[in-house]
Amino acid sequence: MYSSWLEVSASHLKHNVAAFRALESTGPTPRALGAVLKGNAYGHGLAQVLPLVHAGVDVLYFIAPQDALTVRAHEAAHGLPARQVVVLGAVAPEEAVVLAHQGIDVVVADRSWADAVPSLRAAKLTRPLRVHVHIDTGLGREGFTLDQLPRETAFLAEAPDVFEPVGVLSHFANTEDVTEQGYSLAQLDAFETALGHLTAQLKPAKPLQRHIAASAAALVLPRARYEAARVGISLYGLWPSPETRLSARLVLGELPVLKPVLSWRCKSQVVKWLPAGAYVGYGCTYRCPEPTRLAVLPVGYYDGYPRLASGKAHVLVNGRRCAVLGRVMMNHLMVDVTRATSDERPVTATLLGRDGEESVSAESLAGWAQTIHYELVTRLGAHLRRVVVE
Repeated sequence: MYSSWLEVSASHLKHNVAAFRALESTGPTPRALGAVLKGNAYGHGLAQVLPLVHAGVDVLYFIAPQDALTVRAHEAAHGLPARQVVVLGAVAPEEAVVLAHQGIDVVVADRSWADAVPSLRAAKLTRPLRVHVHIDTGLGREGFTLDQLPRETAFLAEAPDVFEPVGVLSHFANTEDVTEQGYSLAQLDAFETALGHLTAQLKPAKPLQRHIAASAAALVLPRARYEAARVGISLYGLWPSPETRLSARLVLGELPVLKPVLSWRCKSQVVKWLPAGAYVGYGCTYRCPEPTRLAVLPVGYYDGYPRLASGKAHVLVNGRRCAVLGRVMMNHLMVDVTRATSDERPVTATLLGRDGEESVSAESLAGWAQTIHYELVTRLGAHLRRVVVE
C-alpha cells in the first residue's frame, strides 16, 4: 500500500545524450559516444535506461559480463542492430567464451589471460575474442604499466586465433577534483607512449580504438577524447564535481546544460500531530519545540536513504522544504510538514528531484550524508520500483 519509487526522465536522459553527442562531434572526425551503464545504470535502472539510450550512443560499457549480455538479448527481442559492447570488469575464461560468441569486447588488464589461452582454444571459438588492452598510466589499479610493455603483452600477438586486439584504454586518476590538469596530461603522455609500443607489437589490422575520457575528461580535456568517450555520471545529468563545472566553463566557453534524470518520491504512511516537547525517533535525538505536524514516510536506509543525513536533510512536500527529524531508520523517515500541509491527509514527498520551485539534488543529499553523489545514486535499492516518465 505504501511505497517509494524512482522516476527516470526519458526526455532529460535523451537531452544529456544529445549534449555529449554535440561535444563529441566537434573536430575533423566525429568520435564514438559511449554510455556507461555499470552499477545498475548508476542506480537509475539498467532495464529502464538501456532502451532509452541504445539508439543514441555507439558503445555501451559495463563492469559485469551478465549485464553486457542483456544488451544482446534486448537487441534480439526488438530486432535492433548490434551495438559495440565492452566489459570493463573481470571476466572468467568460461564467461569469455560466451562473450566471444556474442561479439562482446573484453578488457585485458594483466597476464592472467595468457593462462586462459588453452581453455579458450579448447572451446573452439567461432571468432576471436575482441580485446582492449588496459594501460595503467597512473591510477595504480588495473592495467599494464609502461615497464611491463611489451614483455607482458606478448601472448596477445602469439594467439591471433584467440585474441583480436581492437582497443586500448586507461583511466584518469585526478581529473574531477582539480582545475589544474598536470597529472592528467602526464597520464596522456604515458598512454600515447604505450599505444606506440602496442601498435608495433600487435600490428592490428585497423588502428586501435583509444578511450580514456570519462565524463570529466570528455568535458575539460579535449586532447583525451580520442576515438571514444565513456560518459558515466554526466549521462544522468550530474556534474562530476564543482571543479569540473568550473573547468568546463573555461575550456568550452559555454557550459552544456545537464538535466538530472532521477527523481525519488514517496507517499506518506501516517500524517499526525505531536505536542510540543514530544520526542521523535530512536535515541530521542529530536524534541519538538512546538506542536508539530509529522509525516512518516515508509523509506529508510534499507532503500538507500543515507543514515548520515539524519537531522540535516530536507524533503519537499507541496513545493516546500520539510526537515527530516530525528534519525533515519531502516524503513522510515519522519519529516516536519507543519507548514507544508493544512491537514492530516496523506502527502507525497520528493526525496530527490524537483517539486514546484524547489529541488533536492543528489549533490545536496550526498553532502548531508558526507559522501559523493556517485555513491548516493548507485546505492539506491535495486528493489525500488523505477518508472520511466515523459
